[in-house]
Amino acid sequence: MNDDTPSRNIALLIDADNASSATLDPVLTVLAELGTVNIRRVYGNWTKSALKGWQDMSLKHGIEPQQQFDLTKGKNATDMKMTIDAMDLLYRGRVEGFGIMSSDSDFMPLAMRIRQEGIPVYGFGTSKTPDPFKQACTRFIDTGALGTAASAPPATKAEAVPAAVDVPLAESLPPASGRPRTPPPAPAPAAKIVDPDLMKLLIDSYDSVKRDERGFVSLSAMGQLAANRSSFDARNYGFKRLSDLIEAVPIFQTEKRDGGRVWVKRLR
Repeated sequence: MNDDTPSRNIALLIDADNASSATLDPVLTVLAELGTVNIRRVYGNWTKSALKGWQDMSLKHGIEPQQQFDLTKGKNATDMKMTIDAMDLLYRGRVEGFGIMSSDSDFMPLAMRIRQEGIPVYGFGTSKTPDPFKQACTRFIDTGALGTAASAPPATKAEAVPAAVDVPLAESLPPASGRPRTPPPAPAPAAKIVDPDLMKLLIDSYDSVKRDERGFVSLSAMGQLAANRSSFDARNYGFKRLSDLIEAVPIFQTEKRDGGRVWVKRLR
């Protein structure tokens, strides 16, 4: 199977009380990296007017609504129903990846249990989601960052480099053009690159990978090691891919080799 066209069967389970319908489209795009989202279920008490957005999305995207009444004040049956359904799907053995859309830390045990079966779990929630749930997921993605990227208008050619951080300035200009290159203002997401925990994670991952004779390591191997320690995702820092994030970190140098594979070298 070609990694670029995954065919795994993916289940997306949505806690409507703790997830925004406005971020569903980019969430489905991210899950396409895992495979095809054939199972789509959203859980909530549909008598609540606050869930109107999810009702509309259910019709638009073919999501199966799951009704759960609030039987006792302060108690939410939605979490229990989602967990039961997830375990049923897990033990049928036909689902090869899960998306859990919620900012509720109560789903931490569920994410951990699914991962113990070797099945990836993508968590989607706000930046205020408790860390235990974030770390229990294979990858956790801030839906606030996804929503911003999805709703932003297409950048003009002049805005593309500083806004997207997807193409280095040196690659966006014709070679030997003869014109002076004024550095663009640093994009806001890049400021997060100085996060000490992220830097330590990247450096430790680099140091743990076998290097070639020039000191380069495979980015895919580096990313796999980072994923074993943390659920971080490059999109949380404003980048589409891990390679884009690495290119924005001054202490690393990247180069592409045969087949477009990216290799990384630490400069200092």
